Parts: sequence; C-alpha cells; structure tokens
Amino acid sequence: MGILEVLGAFVTLNEIAVLAMFLTFIFLLFRGVPVAFALVGVSLIFVLIAEIFLDPFRSNFRDVIEFDRTGIDYQRLGALGSRLFGNIVQNPVLVALPMFIYMGLMLDQSGVAQRMMHAMQKLFGGLKGGLSLTVLLIGIILAASTGVIGASVTLLGVMALPAMMKQNYSKPIATGTIASAGTLGILIPPSIMLVIMSDQLAISLGDLFMGALFPGLLLGALYITFIVVFGLISPSSMPAPEKTDEVGWPVVKEVLLAVVPPMFLILLVLGSIFAGIATPTEASGLGAFGATMLAVLNRKLNFKVFVEVARSTLNTAGYIVGIFLAANFFAFVLRRYGGDEIIENHILGIFDNPYMIVAFILFLVFLLGFLLDWIEITIIIMPLMLPIIQGLELAVPGFGQVQDPAVVWFAILVAVTLQTSFLTPPVGFALFYLKGVCPPGVSLSHIYKGVIPFVLLQLLGLGIVFAFPALTTWLPSVAYGN
Repeated sequence: MGILEVLGAFVTLNEIAVLAMFLTFIFLLFRGVPVAFALVGVSLIFVLIAEIFLDPFRSNFRDVIEFDRTGIDYQRLGALGSRLFGNIVQNPVLVALPMFIYMGLMLDQSGVAQRMMHAMQKLFGGLKGGLSLTVLLIGIILAASTGVIGASVTLLGVMALPAMMKQNYSKPIATGTIASAGTLGILIPPSIMLVIMSDQLAISLGDLFMGALFPGLLLGALYITFIVVFGLISPSSMPAPEKTDEVGWPVVKEVLLAVVPPMFLILLVLGSIFAGIATPTEASGLGAFGATMLAVLNRKLNFKVFVEVARSTLNTAGYIVGIFLAANFFAFVLRRYGGDEIIENHILGIFDNPYMIVAFILFLVFLLGFLLDWIEITIIIMPLMLPIIQGLELAVPGFGQVQDPAVVWFAILVAVTLQTSFLTPPVGFALFYLKGVCPPGVSLSHIYKGVIPFVLLQLLGLGIVFAFPALTTWLPSVAYGN
C-alpha cells in the first residue's frame, strides 16, 4: 500500500491541499513576501498542482480527489481576472471605499484633527487623567471620520504622546490609551472594513453601519469609565499639570468651533444613511465633499495638501483593491478544492450548540488576527463562514425589519474580535503602528503593559454584544421601520 493510500484512509487529498494552501501562504508571509504576491503565487501553484499531479491519480482515488479540473481550464482561468476585476469596479458599494478614505485623510491633513486636540486639551488638560480623556474623545471622533486604524493610531500618537510624556503620565497608561482609542476606527462607522464586509457577506452596508454604532460607543464608554476610575485609584499615573489656565467661555468657544464642524459632518453622513435620504455610497461622496469644505474653512487647503491627500487615497485604495483581487483569486482556487465544504464540515462537527460554534469561529478569527491583516480575513474567511452562520438556528432578533439579522450580528462580532486582536501582544498591528511614532524612552514593553487592561475591556464589550444581539439589530430595525 502506497503513501497516498495510507493518507486516503484518514484524510482526503482535498483536505491536505486546503491545509497546504494556508500553510504555504503563512510561510511566504513570514519570509517577507508581500501579501498580494503571496496570495496569487499560492493560488497559481495549487492550480498547477491540480493540473499536473492530481489527474494521473484520479483513477485510483476517485473517492478522495474531488478537485474539478474542468473548472480551472485555461479558458476559464483567462476569464477569471476580468470577472474578478469587473465585479469590483462595477460594485457600487465599493465606490464608498476611496471616498471614506479621502474623507479621513482630508480631515487629517487639513489640520482639523490637530485643532480639536489642541482645543480639548485646554478644556480637559487641567483634570487628573484629562489628557487621556481627550485622547479617547478625539479617538471616537477620528474613528467616525477616518475609518482606518493605522491613520488614527499614528495621528493620536504624534499629537498626544509628547504632551502626555511632558505631563509625566505613566508610559503604559499613555500608550495603552492611544492604541485603544485608535483601534475604534475599525468598528465605529463609517469603517472601511464594514464596507468590505458588506460586499463579502451580501448584506446591507446601512445595516452594518447602524449595527456597529452602539457596540462602538459601548467600547468608548468602557474606555472612558476605566480612565476615570483608574485616575481616582492611581492619580500619580495621570497627574494634572502644575499650572492650568482658567476654563472660561473663550476656551469653551474654541472647543465648540473645533469640534462641532467635524461632528456635524459625521452626523450628516451617518444621519443621511439612517434617515434613508442617501445610500452609503452617496453619503461617502457627501463626506468627502464636506471634509474638503472643512479644510477650506480651516484655511489649510492648498494645492500641495490636495495632491498629498489624493495620492495617499490612491495608494491606500490601490493597496486594498490589490489585496482584494489576490484574495478573491485565492478564495476561488480554495473553493475548487472544496475548501468551503471541508471547513464547514469540520467546524460543525466540533460542537452541537450553535452559539459555541459562533464562539469557536470568533476564537479562530482572533488567532488569525495575529498573522493576517483584516483585509485578508474579511475577504477569505468571512465568505467561508457565511453558510455556517446562515445554517445555524440563532435566535437573533430582527424586529421584523432586518434581513439576515444573524449575519449582521456575526459581522459586528468579528469586527470587535479583530479590534481586540489588533491590540493584543505580542504582534497586534496597532502596537507597531504606535511604536513607529513613539519618542525615545518609550519601549514596546511599555505599550504591551498599557494595552492589557484595554484588551480586557474589549473582551468584556465582546461578551456584552455576544449576550445581547439586539445591540446590533435594533437600530437598523428602527431605521427601516421609519
């Protein structure tokens, strides 16, 4: 009996191929190969394996080799690129992607965010923990305007960390606050991750935006509560400045002038979606135009700023679309090996309780968050999990208005889980974004210590959303009901 016969008695060649695809991809990532190249390279390698090696064994392994060679012939393979690319450029939902990126970058480059930080520092800076509260509040506002973790964490680190160090803040609490506040951008709408989730799960982007609002605000409230309580318990970690200016009407006026315009823009964008006046795609154009007008009013818009924002938007959107294409190709080949059925059968065979299955999937997403960026997880993993979630009998209330409430709830749970994994040592992405802009004397160990309480708060928030699915479906139902 040959090696293939022995293996065939325990696992199918399809299962071996699916596992080998993931392991080869991870190996290439650790070797420093760019993500898009690794995805396409692995896909082509396993197409060739199917073409060259599997067919000669087909007569001996009809029961274990399920790869449909006719599905990857050269004619179909040649049409694959145009099919995948055509689906992207013709998808109206994905048009919102560069618009929201542009909106966040324009608010960053035009000095609107810096103006908010400076004004709120005057308002809260005299309090114990005042700078931390300022960072959290700015983080919530930036999350609702940028939707990009790297941009939010980097911007907060550059603006706030030097001031916190000058005021003798504890390094762990300062770095932990900044990293956690920056990661809210992945959850609070208009998050670009939710835009891609909407496309991959074939559900309403408006549902996801409204469904993510309460969980995002819940996490922000947990962070603020922790800072207030911790400031009372350990005032030396977040000391008030020795000299403070009196907070009067001029300071309040400056705060209002700095905060109200971007908040009005955010409410305009989300409110137009909530009220049904505009689609998310139309609202993204409104947000991009509004951010440009704010830059004009702030007297910071010139040709150089506009070109820089346009170039950064093109680079970021191009990076995402490149991975989008590569990940779609990878997922396509994976499905030809029967990867979706294999994964579904294995996961459903672990637990009988549907909620335990959801928890197990979230655990897998959490682990994958250490290795992969959210783009690959969203494009490759989410469509594979969709049939599993739809097949489970989950008692998620849709209030008679929300289609696929279980999928909306699951998508928000995945978003919160990814946000947690981005904060978790040792390889959370947000930690390295922050380390890149830290001043001398702030080490990675300070960041690791600082994020631990916020990771626990994230897990608490995840548990609350898991236990109360209505947090993600009530708001969309109200919008549809009205």
